[in-house]
Amino acid sequence: MGGLLTEVGKKLAEKWVSLLVLPGTLYLAVATAAVALGHTHPFDLSRVADRITAWANHSAATRGAGQVVLLVAVLSGAAVAGLAAQALGSLLERLWLAADWPAWPRPARRLAARRTARRRRAWIAAARTWHRHRDGDIRSLARRNPADPAARQAAERAMTRIAFEEPMRPTWSGDRLNAAAVRMERDQGLDLATVWPHLWLALPEGPRSEVTAARQALTRATTLAAWALLYLPLTVRWWPAALVACILALIARARMRAAADAYALLLEAATRLHARDLAGHLGLDTTTPLTLEAADTLTRYLAPTPPPPPEGSDG
Repeated sequence: MGGLLTEVGKKLAEKWVSLLVLPGTLYLAVATAAVALGHTHPFDLSRVADRITAWANHSAATRGAGQVVLLVAVLSGAAVAGLAAQALGSLLERLWLAADWPAWPRPARRLAARRTARRRRAWIAAARTWHRHRDGDIRSLARRNPADPAARQAAERAMTRIAFEEPMRPTWSGDRLNAAAVRMERDQGLDLATVWPHLWLALPEGPRSEVTAARQALTRATTLAAWALLYLPLTVRWWPAALVACILALIARARMRAAADAYALLLEAATRLHARDLAGHLGLDTTTPLTLEAADTLTRYLAPTPPPPPEGSDG
């Protein structure tokens, strides 16, 4: 047990350092540069060195106790900055995925509704173009005269740049996750929101690890976007911080789209591959492939029943 606790402590310390202290320390370093340089000398590194030297030569910093206090203060400040980034990242993830946007406050809900409608109109136009090219290629193939697929592939890329399925959310990443649920409902008759928590408990270790890694990548991407927002206040003192914030925001956006795509793909793949195994765990018939009827039975079996009417209700 002692060895286990030691190993757990090491892993927790590694995560604390990698997730909180290191990015937080970098943030404190940039903040120090912002205070030392200002707008008038944005790239004069000698000013930073002089300021740090002056702080290091301070009488309190030359004593052992003062150095310990300074180290604890730096580590604590870095950890606080890291915690703030993670908290802000959780909020950004909720906004980015926008699963509950109809319940947002009215101004934000109206903006989300307008953006969703605009994305839906653009997707419908792109989907019609893709279907037209697809139907034409099918007819050409039936006539034994295959057409060049370049136009169809370009139309498909234009459609998926907007969304993989008809947009129901104001963001691409949110619609990418929603597309997995839409496809499972259409292709196999499974309600992914109902089935997934139960399926997750029955998944083998390999698929669980892959899905967990994809989910963590999603969280890291939103945390990186949170760091971009935290760098913005430093622009009041040092304008190059705006460049740092913009670079981090662009990287976060690209990583968010990639992570959302990978996570949605793994959710869909794991459900298609292991839904029959889940039915077997529940004692349902698995002698045949999971039909639409069997999938509907599985969904109804796992869905909780609604609460009964209150006593004395006249309904």
